[in-house]
Amino acid sequence: MVEIHVVVLAAGKGTRMKSQVPKVLHRISGFSLIDRVLRTAEAMAPASITLVVGHGADEVRESLVGPAKAGHHIDADVASTFRRTLQFVVQEQQLGTGHALLQARPILEGKTGVVVLLSGDVPLLTSNTLRSLIETHTQCEAAATVVTANMPRPFGYGRIVRTNGRISKIVEERDASPAQKKITEINSGIYAFDLAPLFGALDSIGTANNQGEYYLPDLVAIYRKQKHTVATWTVERAEQIRGINSRTELAEVSAMVRQQKNEELMAAGVTLIDPATTYVDRDVVVGADTVIHPCVFLEGSTKIGAACEIHAGSRIVNSTLGDRVCVRNHTVVTDSTVESGAFLGPFAHIRPGSQVGEDAHIGNFVELKKTAMGKGAKANHLAYLGDSTIGAATNIGAGTITCNYDGEKKHQTTIGEKVFVGSNTTLVAPITLADGAYIAAGSTITKDVPPGALGVGRARQENKEGWREKRRQKSSA
Repeated sequence: MVEIHVVVLAAGKGTRMKSQVPKVLHRISGFSLIDRVLRTAEAMAPASITLVVGHGADEVRESLVGPAKAGHHIDADVASTFRRTLQFVVQEQQLGTGHALLQARPILEGKTGVVVLLSGDVPLLTSNTLRSLIETHTQCEAAATVVTANMPRPFGYGRIVRTNGRISKIVEERDASPAQKKITEINSGIYAFDLAPLFGALDSIGTANNQGEYYLPDLVAIYRKQKHTVATWTVERAEQIRGINSRTELAEVSAMVRQQKNEELMAAGVTLIDPATTYVDRDVVVGADTVIHPCVFLEGSTKIGAACEIHAGSRIVNSTLGDRVCVRNHTVVTDSTVESGAFLGPFAHIRPGSQVGEDAHIGNFVELKKTAMGKGAKANHLAYLGDSTIGAATNIGAGTITCNYDGEKKHQTTIGEKVFVGSNTTLVAPITLADGAYIAAGSTITKDVPPGALGVGRARQENKEGWREKRRQKSSA
């Protein structure tokens, strides 16, 4: 079997993006453009992947193999694979695609097999397309195989010029004659190359074009002159090879990806009330008979069980929900687990490291942080529970807070089963409320409460008769 080497061109600045962020790090449905391209490449199990970087090289490198950044998601398994196979080379000056590929020479020269060349800003290409490309390339025993597409409006793309039905050259838009501009078969910028003649041919590319750059498509004419076979493989769906060069194109492709994911979900038995306002990342899994209302965001590696209901305005990130979970309006769940039959929200905030037990209730304006709620436990409104373990069937009253931070360290609150915590209670950690304990409303609890005991931590009330009239007379005087 032929050995596959992948080279991805990702050195460009992306001037039309008007961004300080490297173009390939802009995101579609939770993943950067370069993440998507590399995932497609990895599906072919290549012997090597070489990424040609330039503008923002350090940022691109760190986003892929460096420590995870807040707000940047990359699947752990994929990141691990990238670290094993991904190599970087730097194109200090962007002198064209031919020059960019030459930067991979130190890594690839002397190796055998096929180089598959990809663009870091073409995120919709599928692994099946690449397999078909390699199959065509191998069967034709070609020195180069070009992926082409037919576009009714090919403006901006290089045109495929054929002689007697065979590709003879590729002409860039800027250099094309009026007749050539009418050609609708375009160059995708995706290629397969036989390694043996590649770098020698790259050395012979000139800069006789309007941009003064080393154009990789010039290899076609060079190979034809050298009597090498040049083949083509045409994709059926032209959108696969669509590149992203502006914010408008980014939005358009994002909409296409979102629609495709939503169609997959609906085909699998998920109800989307309004697919146009439902945002689901590629790796999200949703069970059958789940209903998703408008303006819902399901991100990262989220898994939603069967027969759930996710109401409008909710956002769930890298979390797992069991079956029959109801997430009411405007609830946020991040890096947490919610077990079957639980109710969340509205306006609840489940922060990272939390676990909501089976049939538990987390109500409106309740915030959990690194907190485990037991089966059937309830915190129905207006509470903050941080660094806590709360047992089954416990009830947390409105206005309850755990004071888990002393200014230097976080401390744990442990609440047993069937505990009743009255409204407006302050629990000063570290503290333990044993099974069956009761806490009087309005208490500040600073000591452990034994099983079945009543904890009271509030000042004694005193009523002063006639106080208001005395105050009025004093003010009048």
